[in-house]
Amino acid sequence: MDAAVRALAEPTRREILDLVRHTERTVSDIASEFDVSRPAISQHLRVLADAELVNVRSEGTRRLYSARPEGLVELRSWMDQFWNDALSNLKVEVEREQWNERKAASKRRKK
Repeated sequence: MDAAVRALAEPTRREILDLVRHTERTVSDIASEFDVSRPAISQHLRVLADAELVNVRSEGTRRLYSARPEGLVELRSWMDQFWNDALSNLKVEVEREQWNERKAASKRRKK
């Protein structure tokens, strides 16, 4: 998970991951989307591959990159804990508010 977090901390790598999310792309294709050198994009791709966030497939002399969503499973699971806690807290607050409203309505009816 730490490697994925470090990899995704860099905005260019997040953009690269987004580019290869739905389709395989070559380094040249990816580099054409940025104002940085092809070697710089290759370095970013290496970090993403080391973090297991992209797949690399050779086709002749070309290397094709695609997103590897499974690489985000552990990170997502960790982040979901916060979401689940927030939803649980929201549920408690909504139920408390509904109880208070019912209580206030009951008092008004008794008057």
